[in-house]
Amino acid sequence: MSRRAYLTRSLHMPALADKFALNLKSERLRRKLSQEALATKARLSVSYISMLERRQRTPPLETLECLAKALAVSPTSLLE
Repeated sequence: MSRRAYLTRSLHMPALADKFALNLKSERLRRKLSQEALATKARLSVSYISMLERRQRTPPLETLECLAKALAVSPTSLLE
């Protein structure tokens, strides 16, 4: 990957991370789930859910799938 392509891709990643954090919290609230309830359903810790929603962590794909399943949405819907 060229330096320019890398820099361009890197510039778009924060926007994607912001969308994920916002969508995760929105979907959780839409389903009237607490962070604790979502953590239990997704088999994650409450503190990790909190960090994801505050954009302090970016989840690996496996975690994205677990969260999507727990929220009954597609993984891509959490990124759009």
